[in-house]
Amino acid sequence: MNYDLTSFEKGLEQLSITLSGEQKQQFLTYYEYLVEKNKVMNLTAITEYEEVITKHFLDSLAVVKTSCFKPEKLAGKRLIDIGTGAGFPGIPLKIAFPELEILLLDSLNKRINFLNEVTEMLGLTKINTVHGRAEDYAKQKGYRESFDFCVSRAVANLSTLSEYCIPFVKQGGCFISYKSGSVDQELIQAEKAVKILGGQREEVVRFSLADTDMDRSFVVIRKAKPTPKKYPRKAGLPSKEPLGVVILS
Repeated sequence: MNYDLTSFEKGLEQLSITLSGEQKQQFLTYYEYLVEKNKVMNLTAITEYEEVITKHFLDSLAVVKTSCFKPEKLAGKRLIDIGTGAGFPGIPLKIAFPELEILLLDSLNKRINFLNEVTEMLGLTKINTVHGRAEDYAKQKGYRESFDFCVSRAVANLSTLSEYCIPFVKQGGCFISYKSGSVDQELIQAEKAVKILGGQREEVVRFSLADTDMDRSFVVIRKAKPTPKKYPRKAGLPSKEPLGVVILS
């Protein structure tokens, strides 16, 4: 099938990302397989071609807008994608920046099976998957404080996400949270949690997705010091009782 790449190429140009013909084909193959598998399992509510290009592919790649994610300095860098789901943002980042070493983590095994099929189909190397919970893997040697970047498009408040993600980041590395809409309230609520976990808020990058009225934000947290050993807390607690957030009844 022939696809119109106009909007994709325009979006890539706006992000100053150049892809080869092979890389563009990898994105198209990924799209086709995503839509095909979505018929039998719940991977995404977004399946229309132009929407996937904008809301999944270009949104994933927009992390280049942050000051810590520099495409020219990615060789040898390790990135973990927490709650990756159908592979966003991890797989688009791997296709665009093959020099990145990427780990995709998700708690649902059938999604992991899908991701393994996709990465094999696309011929991607130095990308692995892990089936499990962030709370468990963040305690393990080889994962804890081992990554230059931790990214997540997961839907959770920033305090909860920080507890899941910051422990994976090595000192000097970055946790980058993909957020939609206004994040001002979340930033205030998460301030204490970020500090407790050894992070320091570096920047908030606000933008709109190309040709949409969707407001997006990247919250960039730099790892300033090691995360205390007791974090993350046991499974479920970071969601139920967000660190540093006072729940008013």
